[in-house]
Amino acid sequence: MRKLLALLALVTAPAIAADDLRPPLLLTGQRADVQDLSGRWTYSKDYYRTGLTDINGWVAKSRMQRHRDVDIAAEEAKPGPGFFEFDLDRGPGMQIPGAWNAAEPELRWYNGLIWFQRRFDVPAPKAGTRSFLRFEGVNYRAYVYLNGKEVGRHEGGFTPFVLEVTEALRAQGNRLVVGVDSKHDAQSIPGEITDWDLYGGITRPVKLIQTPATFIDDATLRLTDAGRLAGSLQLNGAQAANAQVSVQIEGLNLKAQATTDAKGEARFDIAAPAALKRWSPESPQLYAVRFASGADAVNERMGFRTLAVKGADILLNGKLVTLRGVSIHEEELGSNPARRMTESAARALLTEVKTGLNGNYVRLSHYPHNETMLRVADELGLIVWSEIPVYWTVDWDNPAVLLKARRQQAETIYRDRNRAALALWSVGNETPVADNRTRFHAALAATVRELDPSRLISAALLVEREGYTVKIADPLLPHLDVMAVNTYAGWYGNDTLQDLAKVRWDLPTDKPLVISEFGADALAGHHDLGAEPKKWSEEFQAAYYRATLKMLAGIPNLRGLSPWVLKDFKSPRREHPVFQNGWNRKGLISETGQRKQAFDVMAEHYKNQAR
Repeated sequence: MRKLLALLALVTAPAIAADDLRPPLLLTGQRADVQDLSGRWTYSKDYYRTGLTDINGWVAKSRMQRHRDVDIAAEEAKPGPGFFEFDLDRGPGMQIPGAWNAAEPELRWYNGLIWFQRRFDVPAPKAGTRSFLRFEGVNYRAYVYLNGKEVGRHEGGFTPFVLEVTEALRAQGNRLVVGVDSKHDAQSIPGEITDWDLYGGITRPVKLIQTPATFIDDATLRLTDAGRLAGSLQLNGAQAANAQVSVQIEGLNLKAQATTDAKGEARFDIAAPAALKRWSPESPQLYAVRFASGADAVNERMGFRTLAVKGADILLNGKLVTLRGVSIHEEELGSNPARRMTESAARALLTEVKTGLNGNYVRLSHYPHNETMLRVADELGLIVWSEIPVYWTVDWDNPAVLLKARRQQAETIYRDRNRAALALWSVGNETPVADNRTRFHAALAATVRELDPSRLISAALLVEREGYTVKIADPLLPHLDVMAVNTYAGWYGNDTLQDLAKVRWDLPTDKPLVISEFGADALAGHHDLGAEPKKWSEEFQAAYYRATLKMLAGIPNLRGLSPWVLKDFKSPRREHPVFQNGWNRKGLISETGQRKQAFDVMAEHYKNQAR
């Protein structure tokens, strides 16, 4: 039945197979010859996009083309009628990575095109080496030029892309220019209206990577249900075929070799050593894994575990697991977040989940988070739900939009498939039920099923309500391994907290259910000590959590919670001048890390569950 559903879903998709969604270059894993281009980049605002096109769609005038490799100060010193309307060498600067929204007050809600420039030198490359730029995240569209030459473009704000620059690179005085357009529309993923700050800019690291002429583009390894370590290694280059490759796991006395096929791919299938310790939230064992071929090597820290659904249960390493977690946005603690998710910033947030809330799970909403978040989750022992931003509504009938969503899903899978923490791929959030929407999501689920059958598929669904009876009647359910729903009874709508005791859940019980969202706003430090505290107070939020947890307790196949949300986050939709001021206040902690009373309610609930 599952194969039939996947086939039917793919029929509705653009005529491109899931395997063909693999990006042309990946360069995954940790490598030796990497130059981090983080630091001060100069920039130039271009609200009317005159650096791309002039009025009437004509070619941009040369005096406006920010990507040009020209010393403007020197040109201006020469006699003649020419002039320029930009100079990135003398422009203002900001720290990259980081969204421009936090750089200057005037950019807080800027939404459009900004050009960035980074000047850099490189050591003289060795003969026969190749050079690549790897962008881990540029939101939303990127136009990339090196030394005046366009080297590539990318659409999608949360996934990496790699461009070869071997021929365009020079030893000294490189001029890297990136046009970043944050504008969203009905054909973008996500669309132009969300409940979070879309942010703009080069929000994740940019790296210059040098490799041998034939290099390891990608390598993966996982533990199968049969107790074997299975994986693959992909070479790129003229000598990719019929090459010897190896994988080695430190601490397990394991080393295996293989030979690549005509396409440069080698596969591994090894009996797992008896000494292998499986990754789990209680014992997040990671191993140093080294993939090698010729002069190239890639290092990884990886955990190994199995994952399955059996009836209404989620099984991790064959044992029932209940997901004790919270939803989270990619936004660091602080009053002026820049989506600069360093390791310390990621660790600060995820430690609140692991040790503060007594959690074992985090829902990374509503888009693929920084790779650093996944790696820290691996280390701390937090099961991860990862989501692509098919959110509320998109152009469901447009094949090009579906292809964009499928590409984002594939780019995320190829980036994160070595993370043991990652358990659930979500194909969307709160989308209205309709035939075209269901076909869209079903095609995404089929893509995931083909590219990564080892993980579970879910989506955050809306529910139907008749009186006090809550139902799921979503035709997407057959395509999902885990049901998930968002519920806000007692916050939105006319229900009082006392009404929640009357709510009954009439749900299918043949699959595990996760309550992917529930929550209420509270301004940290705002209190109401009355018998029935009012909304926006910490007391109301805490009472809402108690009433909601009691309401949900009777669902027999409930296997996880991820209330909305760990931290207050920026949202232009939320403009109450007393309580919000551009912040969604449903956080269990404030934007600066102050814990609200509801935090303790959830921490105690999860502590009791873990016993």
